[in-house]
Parts: sequence; structure tokens; C-alpha cells
Amino acid sequence: MQIILLEKVTNLGNLGDVVRVKDGFARNFLIPQRKARRATEAAIADFAVRRAELEKLAAEKLAAAEAVGTKLKDLVLEIGQKAGVDGRLFGSVTNHDIADALKAKGFTIEKSSVRMPTGPLKMVGDHPVAVAVHTDVVADITIRVVGEQA
Repeated sequence: MQIILLEKVTNLGNLGDVVRVKDGFARNFLIPQRKARRATEAAIADFAVRRAELEKLAAEKLAAAEAVGTKLKDLVLEIGQKAGVDGRLFGSVTNHDIADALKAKGFTIEKSSVRMPTGPLKMVGDHPVAVAVHTDVVADITIRVVGEQA
């Protein structure tokens, strides 16, 4: 299916690009989240009229994301979890736990934005984690997992 992107989408394209994607990806994800429209002649003409407005909106989102990214940069977030004597956690610290801790600090971050390359944290200590605030803004934070005696 041919679609026109209404905002920048990671690994797909930028605002205004006409790209071909699988039908399910367009129907189930891009179009319902208003990230894209079908690339009909009417939609392309409508986009040409609204392009300046959409670019301004995208620039505002990027500026807001950069502001949040600078606040998040070098943040050390402390999360307590029950742990054994050897420092291994009973359970783990997931992206959901990190998103909740960030929400408690006043940041509105979705759990899908927390990138944990090694998977859930299962040991006590400091762990680097990336938070994707925007497709162009990624902030590196440190998660300090503190063990509580069970």
C-alpha cells in the first residue's frame, strides 16, 4: 500500500515521504495513529496544502522532546527491588518499572520508549538505559537497582 507520512517514522521515512508498506502495517498502526494517510491524489493535494502546518507541528514536537531529553540526560534513577544475598533480584526491573519511576519524577514516557538492549535488569547495581523521547532524541540514563533484603 502506498502511504504518505504525516510525521517522521523510524526506519521508514520523514514527513511527506510517499512510501510503500505492507497493508497490515498501514491499516493497523500507521493510519489509526495518524502517522500516515493513503497516498491518493486527493490526500497528496491536501498534504501539499497542509505541509507548512505539519512541519511547524513537527518542529514544536522536536523542540519539546529536546527539552525533555536535556532534563533526562545523565539522570540517575533509583529503583528498589527485593534481592538475595548474592545481589540477584527476585524478579526483574522492566521497562514498565522504569517508565513508572520516570512518571513519578514528572516525566511522561511510554514504556515502549525505554530501550533496554540487554533485556530486563536482574542484578543489583548501575545499568545504562536509553530512553527514546522522540525519533531523533534519545537520552541515556542510569538505573540504579537497590536491593532490599527479602
